[in-house]
Amino acid sequence: MEAEKLRNLTGAELLHQQRELNDQLFRLKFQLKMGQTESLNKIRGLRKDVARIHTVMREKQLGIVHKAAPQTEAAAETAATPEKKPKAKPAAKSKAKPKAKAKTKTKARKK
Repeated sequence: MEAEKLRNLTGAELLHQQRELNDQLFRLKFQLKMGQTESLNKIRGLRKDVARIHTVMREKQLGIVHKAAPQTEAAAETAATPEKKPKAKPAAKSKAKPKAKAKTKTKARKK
């Protein structure tokens, strides 16, 4: 669920939505423990949705207002045309001399 849609809901609707998501999350966790499902992506998505609802509720509590910024014609044109990125230059080669390998053989002791 998108944050903009959540911001348009009332406090009671947000609470209702939160309860529904928590119930779904509980059922999915229960099924996961019982071995009936392996939908981890669904669980992660539900947890993120619950967090979004908490965030929107807190924003309303603090009186934070998010307004959609109207796009100007210039901003719409720049958004429509992709920018060309300059190509990165390859890294310069190191001119350091390679290290000599250490000798692993040891001299046998004579008696």
